[in-house]
Amino acid sequence: MSRRAWLMFAAVSVLWGFPYLFIKIAVFELSPPVIVVGRTAIAAAILLPLAIRSGALRALRGRVGTVVVLSLTHICGPFLLITYGEVYISSSLTALLLATQPLMIAALALRFDVSERITRGRLVSLGIGLTGVAAVVGFDLGSDHFGLLGAGYVLLATLGYAGSTLIVKRKLAGVPSLGLTTATVTLTTLFLAPFAIATAPTQLPSLKAVSSVVILGVFSTAVALLLFYRLIATIGAGRAALVSYVNPAVAVVLGVIVLHEPLTSTTLLGFALILIGSFLSTTNPWRSKAVKIADVPSPGEETSHSDDAAAASLAGEQRGRG
Repeated sequence: MSRRAWLMFAAVSVLWGFPYLFIKIAVFELSPPVIVVGRTAIAAAILLPLAIRSGALRALRGRVGTVVVLSLTHICGPFLLITYGEVYISSSLTALLLATQPLMIAALALRFDVSERITRGRLVSLGIGLTGVAAVVGFDLGSDHFGLLGAGYVLLATLGYAGSTLIVKRKLAGVPSLGLTTATVTLTTLFLAPFAIATAPTQLPSLKAVSSVVILGVFSTAVALLLFYRLIATIGAGRAALVSYVNPAVAVVLGVIVLHEPLTSTTLLGFALILIGSFLSTTNPWRSKAVKIADVPSPGEETSHSDDAAAASLAGEQRGRG
């Protein structure tokens, strides 16, 4: 990759590594619906003019029902579940659990994608990753019932992200991802606005809480997505999606340094197993048909890799995905 591509790769990795930190800061004063609506409304205000000017929304005609479902599984549900999860668990644990997304995608593909087949190697990959999840959750939370609830919310969000990849692959392949992203963040804002109003704080929140939401909307959602689109156009969808393996590490470091969250050897071991299992499940070391990273969706740019871009961008967001 060129120096410019490496800089974009690093920037996206950082921008998608710090959402969990700012969600954790904001959730002390603001309800999850307020946080999610704040960030998606800001992102929509930035992305909507760009999508209209580029004509990216025109390709969504006749697909309203599918786009609504996608907004629920890819933005609305996951963003809300992740934010509720961070009420009970640390930002670093949230990021580690979201690193299981490739495992979820591979597991769902085995059940719902007829092009996939169950192989011994694939099962071993999933087993390694799930062992990592058990290590991270079991040793970090133990018998903390509220912590287990928070971890469950985050894993459910990850399942939503994984399911959205299949929706894009089957129903929206080739649709400009800028249009999909703009539509889904806008619809999420509309869906959750009544809940945000009902749970709005009775007194003015601190500058720290408000700034956290603004940073989430401007940088972790809008700017990060636009950079990711450019990265896909520069190096291709498959290589761009590798940010999914880097941003959890960024989130863990920030959580430890800024929020003084604990980091144990067991957590590191679990994280390593999750990454190994995720990598093996999305590559082809077993010489069997596998879900390629390029087939893993989160909003990308309309490029010559249009199908790959739509797929890789949904998975890379986390998107964002946070």
